[in-house]
Amino acid sequence: MRIDRRYTRCSLLAAALILLAGCTTYPSRGTPPPPEPLDKAALELPEDQLLDVTIERFEPGSLPEDEEQARGLSPEIRDAESRYLPLQLRDTLESTGYWGAVRVLPRASPGAELLVQGRILASDGESLQLQIQASDATGRQWFDRQYDGWVDLGRYQGRTKGDAFYALYNAIANDLASFRAALSAEQLLEIRRVAELRFAADMAPDVFEPYLQATPDGGYRPRRLPAEDDPMYRRIQTMRARDALLVDTLNGHFDNFYLEMQQPYDDWRRSRLEEIDNVRELERQANQRKLLGAAAIVGAIALGAMGNSDTQISTSTLRDVMVLGGAYAVKTGFDKDSETEIHREAIEELGDSFRSEAQPLVVEVDGEVHELSGSAEAQYRQWRQLLQAIYATETGAADYLD
Repeated sequence: MRIDRRYTRCSLLAAALILLAGCTTYPSRGTPPPPEPLDKAALELPEDQLLDVTIERFEPGSLPEDEEQARGLSPEIRDAESRYLPLQLRDTLESTGYWGAVRVLPRASPGAELLVQGRILASDGESLQLQIQASDATGRQWFDRQYDGWVDLGRYQGRTKGDAFYALYNAIANDLASFRAALSAEQLLEIRRVAELRFAADMAPDVFEPYLQATPDGGYRPRRLPAEDDPMYRRIQTMRARDALLVDTLNGHFDNFYLEMQQPYDDWRRSRLEEIDNVRELERQANQRKLLGAAAIVGAIALGAMGNSDTQISTSTLRDVMVLGGAYAVKTGFDKDSETEIHREAIEELGDSFRSEAQPLVVEVDGEVHELSGSAEAQYRQWRQLLQAIYATETGAADYLD
């Protein structure tokens, strides 16, 4: 009989531990690691060694499958982040002194000297995970890496400027600078030449594709170079300059979007992290109360098992008090769970508020009104088609049109 009671007590204790170890929505992460300092050029680099950088709009990625982890997040927020985060990286790269023009584009053009592409793996205010791939015009892949960053509330509080995840952007910029430093001046020049030829081949493939040679690894190298006084190539260079001007105009619209989004996005991330911390504290309190209550109930049952006829009345009374007290503690623990749900709903409301404040900008381009969220991509596609049409009109090469 003692064995049965012992197993009963063990089973109840195990149940109590299961209550305590119940699913934790947001595990505690401790203290963030120290930020990585940004590597900046000590001396001004020669212009012919500066590669222009094109950062393509990031892929939004998917939201967490777990319903609790996805609370307050939305495809609309991710869509806005896919435009906003590349601008943060652009600003970081521009401050290093290692690069020429750094631009963000809805879609990369074939003439990009260095192309940086990204995918958002996670973003919730506390953590940011990006998959970043970098490759140059010759087809050489610089790297394809995952970057993880996370912050606490201290990173948001007391800041006057800069992004809370600046350390993550520093890490990406440092890796790009490190790979660039390993390239020779001849390799940098070849990248720039191939970028020019790829742009030309995109405008007039029949004329300029023969100037490029495919490499066994799927890349490109110059087979020969056009003559400096080649009139068709000069027109291509004019087209490329026009393209750069249009891209700069697009980046001006991206900058407006960035400025409009910066404050509400920062407030949303900080507030959501505050809510996550509140959830953690309430879950800790709830689990603590559940364990204490379950332990009291187990203790009361144990007293009943040890009682005899001489102490039956006093033991019974104590056991009843412990059972009632334990049941109340468990109940208050679940009441804390309900309070946690209120905070989870607040996170969702924060997400709704962000979506209403960070609507894409409406811009006017060449007399036509567009929304930046969709029209920037569509407008750049139309611009590329227009460039080909302009080139074909000026040269009479209608066959080069798509």
